[in-house]
Amino acid sequence: MEGGSNGSSEGFILLGISDHPRLEMIFFVAILSSYLLTLMGNSTIILLSRLDAPLHTPMYFFLSNLSSLDLAFTTSSVPQMLINLWGPDKTITYGGCVTQLYVFLWLGATECILLVVMSFDRYVAVCRPLHYLTIMSPCLCWLLAGISWLGGLGNSVTQSTLTLQLPFCGHRRVDGFLCEVPAMIKLACGDTSLNEAVLNGVSTFFTAVPLSIILISYCFIAQAVLKIRSAEGQRKAFNTCRSHLLAVFLFYGSAIYGYLLPSKSSSQDQGKVISLFYTVVTPMVNPLIYTLRNKEVKGALRRLLRRERESG
Repeated sequence: MEGGSNGSSEGFILLGISDHPRLEMIFFVAILSSYLLTLMGNSTIILLSRLDAPLHTPMYFFLSNLSSLDLAFTTSSVPQMLINLWGPDKTITYGGCVTQLYVFLWLGATECILLVVMSFDRYVAVCRPLHYLTIMSPCLCWLLAGISWLGGLGNSVTQSTLTLQLPFCGHRRVDGFLCEVPAMIKLACGDTSLNEAVLNGVSTFFTAVPLSIILISYCFIAQAVLKIRSAEGQRKAFNTCRSHLLAVFLFYGSAIYGYLLPSKSSSQDQGKVISLFYTVVTPMVNPLIYTLRNKEVKGALRRLLRRERESG
């Protein structure tokens, strides 16, 4: 196999945790359960955001985008994980690996940008409440969402295409659960210095810049909240931001550990656990973060169930 056609006939082997075969069924059950919860939780948020009129706000528009992204993010990788964990066959076709590489990176980068957009929405809601609906117009919301999706796509096309130009020289054993850029670079047999430099540069940009913007926006939000005289007002303002902050912490924490910290500083097994965390756990937890203590979502769910009972 040479150049961009590497593996086109044989595909690749996703090793996963093949060195711990006794754990494979445990991982299968855990990942399947998480995936089903992810499908149910994110689908519920999308459904409620579209069917319940009180949730037709910019905040829930962006939240439904995040849920759509998480659904696609997990579906691009988890079904293949489950297939490989279920039986002895650990292979993935070349086309499947390429698709996974492009889609996974696209959606991961999109989430980086979308979390920034959601922090801007929270900034306007808390710091400019009287002008919130004027500033966050439907036109601007669609524009910001489009920038998020197209920005992530541009990053994926650049990095994934560059990665697929590497010579793999017959190497087919990917030491991980999925085809992602760091694992594919390790598989190459040629000079990967350019790819590593691009990966480090882009990863730093897509983590440091968005995270800095989010933290700056929350500094302004904190100042605005402290100016609120009533404790009840402060609590309500804080509650509107708490869920987003927790989602940011989970996503960027695992992304930084997986993509920016040197691989020598952690074992291969730790790297696989982190990969599973941002692939499986974070998309499952996001709906719980935004719904467990959210009275608006709970109210929308009750209204939907009541309408279903009445119509039935």
